Amino acid sequence: MDLKGLVNKARAALQKNPTLIDKGGDAIDKVTKNKYSGQVDKAQDAVRKAVGAPGQGTQGQTPPANPGEALPGQQSPQPRNPQNPQ
Repeated sequence: MDLKGLVNKARAALQKNPTLIDKGGDAIDKVTKNKYSGQVDKAQDAVRKAVGAPGQGTQGQTPPANPGEALPGQQSPQPRNPQNPQ
């Protein structure tokens, strides 16, 4: 399996079970004794947004069928040129 396939598999798993995002953040908070809880919360929100998982700010919305599509109210990402990656 290539890296893209692995990323897509992880994305699908997090979309189906977004509580894994919370559990991961909770584990980090426990180990760091909440020292970085603000940063952990921001990272959790970024992961939810990146995978299209429901969560804070997207509660009740369904994830996009195509990971390149935007949720309602979001700008769609710019298409990447495979010849000139950014």
